[in-house]
Amino acid sequence: MVISVKLPPVAVSGLSGPYEAMEHFITEYFQFVTIPLALGFALDFVLGDPLSAHHPVVLIGKLISLCDRVLRKGGKKDFAAGIVTAAVVSLISALLPCFLLYAVLQCFGRYACMFVSSLLCWQMLAARDLVKESGRVYEALQREDLPEARRAVSMIVGRDTDALNRDGVIRAAVETVAENTPDGVTAPAFFMALLGIPGLYFYKAVSTMDSMIGYKNEKYLLFGRAAARLDDVLNFIPARISAFLMILAAALLPGLDGREAAAVFLRDHRKSSSPNAACTESVAAGALRLRLLGPASYFGKMVEKPFIGNDDRQPEPEDIRRACRLMYLTSFLMLLMLTVPAGVIMLFVV
Repeated sequence: MVISVKLPPVAVSGLSGPYEAMEHFITEYFQFVTIPLALGFALDFVLGDPLSAHHPVVLIGKLISLCDRVLRKGGKKDFAAGIVTAAVVSLISALLPCFLLYAVLQCFGRYACMFVSSLLCWQMLAARDLVKESGRVYEALQREDLPEARRAVSMIVGRDTDALNRDGVIRAAVETVAENTPDGVTAPAFFMALLGIPGLYFYKAVSTMDSMIGYKNEKYLLFGRAAARLDDVLNFIPARISAFLMILAAALLPGLDGREAAAVFLRDHRKSSSPNAACTESVAAGALRLRLLGPASYFGKMVEKPFIGNDDRQPEPEDIRRACRLMYLTSFLMLLMLTVPAGVIMLFVV
């Protein structure tokens, strides 16, 4: 005699429910995070940043300027006003894309939502833009046009550039490519993978606030403090992941020194007033065997900064292109780290 046992419907539902929920989450994540992130990277690589008057970063900047005009009054109350500004700008920047994507999903369906998500991601990545802007510095130096090189580098750095010599211009361009690898590419990708489009836009809003009001001068010392501290917190993990991937990239790229990149990072990554800025800069300094940072003039005032890296050789214009290759490979490694696991899970689990 064969005895058959039939599980109660409640038991079957209890077993299948969590699995179905996990399968649904993985599918949604792959469609609305992984694919848009990969497509966003591809669009940035091919087309670059689509700058326009209606670019999201431009609109975020206008919102920051509005809060600056309305809320900053001077005095001790500026710190509280800065907290309000940081909250308002970051939350509005994160929520508006959610409303847009929900409307697209309801009106046009899932594929349209995936497409719009890809466009929104593309607009927040700046790898190609970094290469283009630093390339203008390189081209001017190749023509031995130092005034034009100074003008070109002034577009991508915050320091005064009028008195920079040839070596100073090269170092400034290399530093900004290295420093902006997390800010412009890998950290946005990290928050896209972690929290989707809302996380990406939240991060970029904070990063934009830091670049506009996060100065330690009399005007913004109190008002920009909250944005600057929030930016430090958000970048803490991505900056170190980026540094690790940049060391790996330096080891893989011909003409760069991965071992020296690791050694200089371990020694010098804390040599900055920011807890994160020197992470990738120290890796680049070691990989290129250059000395970077040091004293620099901001708004006519000399600011003392420690040197990072070893003064093994004189910088040359080709170092700018080497820094760009290092940035690109680091970004590609980050993309692989953030998308391949999701693709494998989607392929074998769902």
